[in-house]
Amino acid sequence: MKLVALAFLGAATVVFLVTTIWGANGAPGWVGYVKAAAEAGMVGALADWFAVTALFRRPLGLPIPHTAIIPSRKDALGNSLGEFVGTNFLSEQVVRERLRRVGIAARLGAWLARTENAERVTSELATVVRGAVTVLRDEDVQAVMEQAVVSRVVKVPWGPPLGKLLERVFEDGAHHKLVDLMCDRAYDWVKGNYDQVMTVVSDRAPSWSPKFFDSLVADKVYGEVLSFAWAVKTDVNHPMRLALDTFLREFAGDLQRDPTVMARAETVKQQVLEHPEVQNLIGSAWATAKKMLLDAAEDPSSELRTRVRVALVALGERLVGDETLRTKADSWVEGAAAYVVLNYRAEITTLITDTVQRWDAEETARKVELQVGRDLQFIRINGTVVGALAGLIIYTVAQLIG
Repeated sequence: MKLVALAFLGAATVVFLVTTIWGANGAPGWVGYVKAAAEAGMVGALADWFAVTALFRRPLGLPIPHTAIIPSRKDALGNSLGEFVGTNFLSEQVVRERLRRVGIAARLGAWLARTENAERVTSELATVVRGAVTVLRDEDVQAVMEQAVVSRVVKVPWGPPLGKLLERVFEDGAHHKLVDLMCDRAYDWVKGNYDQVMTVVSDRAPSWSPKFFDSLVADKVYGEVLSFAWAVKTDVNHPMRLALDTFLREFAGDLQRDPTVMARAETVKQQVLEHPEVQNLIGSAWATAKKMLLDAAEDPSSELRTRVRVALVALGERLVGDETLRTKADSWVEGAAAYVVLNYRAEITTLITDTVQRWDAEETARKVELQVGRDLQFIRINGTVVGALAGLIIYTVAQLIG
């Protein structure tokens, strides 16, 4: 384009020289009009060449004031550009209006409602999870988990919440199955351990008691114990069962209101937390959770990824069909964008100004010239043409007046 613009200047110069020589040798009157147009075209071309060149460098290398504007005023132009963007593009009103016209929620909903897009999002989320889990140091996470779990458990008394839970369980009778199991096991144990019962009774008999008498007493005791175990097993309203229910309900109440029982519960809590197996369990919790997350993230058919994919599709369908939810989502997006604009506009515009400041002055001028120089060369071309027309009109008017 520089060559094209230069060609226009060269053409005007050639016409001017030819008409000047021709005029000196008795050319017709119309040649003067052509000469005036060519002369004015040359002036217009040179003036616009100077103007365009002055934007990027000093014309002919001369230190003319107010030339090489872009290299010398690079930082000021960057600041002005940042301020212009911040004022006209990063204002709260502009951002809200633009987002409202776009309809982010509706577009996002329609996009997520398609299974392939939900799968794509799920895959990206899985990649993020894998990266985050891999980057985290196991020791740090375990330390945080131990601190969070232990401190939270230590702060909360076990007695009252455990008492409330047991109270509800006992009121609903959910513990009866456990009592049935214990009664069954007790009866089976007594039935299958005749020799042990006989031995215990015989060992506690007086030394002067005859052996046959000890055997009779032991057999009688065993029979009574077996009958008692059978009665407890088969009779749901047996006094032993009722007494056990009463004891359990009272124990649940004591856990909530009796300071002594509550203190003992706290002692048990400390013993449980300090037990090596419990410490190992807390320490290995992150390793187990990490493996589960990585396995679930790696497997496209895992329950986790399937649920996430289904949830995303359902969310997309709701955003499309539920206007209330769509309105709320749009308002959330607008609010978040407005918050970013209001609180971080300076940081965003600083990105522009700092980037421009880091550019080399000559390199900046070259980059800008490559981007807009083609259009600027049309200014030189137009200057030649307009200058020629203006010169022709001026010469014509002068001839008419003269």
